[in-house]
Amino acid sequence: MSATREGDDAYVEERDGVLYVRGTRVPLESLIWPWRDGQSAEAIQEAYPTIALAEVYGAIAYYLKNRTEVDRQLAKGAATFEAQRAAAQAANPERYAAFYRRLAEARARRVTPAPSAAS
Repeated sequence: MSATREGDDAYVEERDGVLYVRGTRVPLESLIWPWRDGQSAEAIQEAYPTIALAEVYGAIAYYLKNRTEVDRQLAKGAATFEAQRAAAQAANPERYAAFYRRLAEARARRVTPAPSAAS
């Protein structure tokens, strides 16, 4: 996939097979996954204060123009991650069992604070 095709905007570039917000180290997928999950461009920009809101919108526009190709790349990246995670877990099952046990314990301890009463 090339970010230099005619008609593509100036907000996304490809480096070493990965799409980034142009001139940054922020991968396009770091903006697209939360956007696809329903986060606003403004909320995403707050998570990445080194990029401008216009860059977030530009990256989303790039995604919308190239959705099929980007979705394919996102799926490939997710599959690679899952394969690496599964291999790591298979190589050290005790470590991961302990990790997931601690995670479950931490979630069980998390208590939502009661709303404060207005005086």
